[in-house]
Amino acid sequence: MASTFVSNLGPARVGAGFVLALVLPPVLEWGMFTVGSDFLAVDVLVQLAGVIAVALVGGLWPALLAAVFSTLVLNYYSTAPVGSLEITDPQNLLTLVIFIAVAVAVSLVVGLAARRSREAAAATAEAATLGELARGVLAAEDTLQGFLAHVRTHFQVNAVGLFNRDAPGGSPPALIASDIAAGDASPGGPSRGDDSPGAPINDLYAADATEDLPDGLVLALYGRTLNARERSLLTAFGSQLTAMRQRQELVVSSQANRRLTEGNVMRTAILRAVSHDLRTPLAGIKLAVSSLRHEAVQLPVDEQKELLETIEDYSDRLDALINNLLDMSRLTGDAVTPHLRAVHWADVLPGALVGLPPQRVRVEIPGNLPPVVADPGMLERVIANLVENADKYAGGEDIVISGSVEGIVGHVDDGVPAGELRVVDHGRGVSADDADTIFQPFQRASDAPAGAGVGLGLAVAKGFTEVMGGQLVAEATPGGGLTLRIRLPLATGVHDGEPGSSGMVTR
Repeated sequence: MASTFVSNLGPARVGAGFVLALVLPPVLEWGMFTVGSDFLAVDVLVQLAGVIAVALVGGLWPALLAAVFSTLVLNYYSTAPVGSLEITDPQNLLTLVIFIAVAVAVSLVVGLAARRSREAAAATAEAATLGELARGVLAAEDTLQGFLAHVRTHFQVNAVGLFNRDAPGGSPPALIASDIAAGDASPGGPSRGDDSPGAPINDLYAADATEDLPDGLVLALYGRTLNARERSLLTAFGSQLTAMRQRQELVVSSQANRRLTEGNVMRTAILRAVSHDLRTPLAGIKLAVSSLRHEAVQLPVDEQKELLETIEDYSDRLDALINNLLDMSRLTGDAVTPHLRAVHWADVLPGALVGLPPQRVRVEIPGNLPPVVADPGMLERVIANLVENADKYAGGEDIVISGSVEGIVGHVDDGVPAGELRVVDHGRGVSADDADTIFQPFQRASDAPAGAGVGLGLAVAKGFTEVMGGQLVAEATPGGGLTLRIRLPLATGVHDGEPGSSGMVTR
């Protein structure tokens, strides 16, 4: 019954309303006596205004008390005989009856309006919550932990848990995720706000409110019971959680399908790209071997030497192709693990330049350059692929390899100093729009010479550089051509047994 009197205005306002209902009628009557009013109609209107004021402050029940008390005050002080509750004049009796009827009606109307206002405010808040839920579904912003925190905050409970009721083996429902208020994270579970122990968060059956979801999931709330309106809103939250989980499953499925699609595209591209580049060397090797083994024809020594050189050249091309394919497969499968240490540029250049004519490449690296952090084998492959690419497209121009300490690796705010190696050619070059696309797999220029490969060299070089924590960029060479820049983090010191030297290292 007490909750009926308190309603939804709160105990403070209702209590203030009851106090006004007892104090305001005699105060208003005293005020009318002070000003010397002797008209009952004026007294009735003033008391009616007081009843309305009580209704606005405390709601229906204080207003009804004020209406009854005002009637008694008017009867005792303003109707003949004064000082008695007896009424001798029928008109005065009618006036009081009308007053109490109007006062009660006004109290009911004001109380109903206040209740409608509270309901409208609650409906507005509910609509805002539902709108926020819908926006979360469309914008895909919610995470599971953030969603549970939102539920706990909105319903003002101590804890929220998501359970799997269909646990394997008939075991109790398993807790998937939970959110507990800051002051309630105790081993015994969230506190209920009184002297009773809190319900353990891992016990679904101790929850104060639950919402069943698809796939055997249950959303559980701890800390207080919910009313009918909150129950319906909890159902909306459950629908939001279901939609969020379905969206996450779709995202995972979409990512898996995208990886499968990328894998299929990669395999198709490999088959298309290597068909010619595999057939041509194999055909050349087979023809050369058949010619050497032909017993009916005795070839001169110089022709035999030329055929052996053809076999060696085609074998090197096949070896490079297979290595690039294997490396690209490892990169796309995240199966590359670099062994990083301090490395000088000059230490990996001899192996990277094997097979290239010495007169085509000019190395201009200062001997006192500090080392960089890299995997020596990977760095050698990166430089070899860049120089091989420059050799294919530079025409008859020289290839220049230079180095310096320049720039940073990483973001501007947390980057580290870098050492840079530049491979510069003066060939055809690429446009600024194509500077990034040349690092994509199977990209070859339209004027690529015969035997230029399948277009994996730069892609492998960029992948290895990024795995080592560096950057590989391309830009146009002033005067024409292409400049490829490798940037790797500087090492903290010179590698043991590899002291730096002064002067210029040239080749």
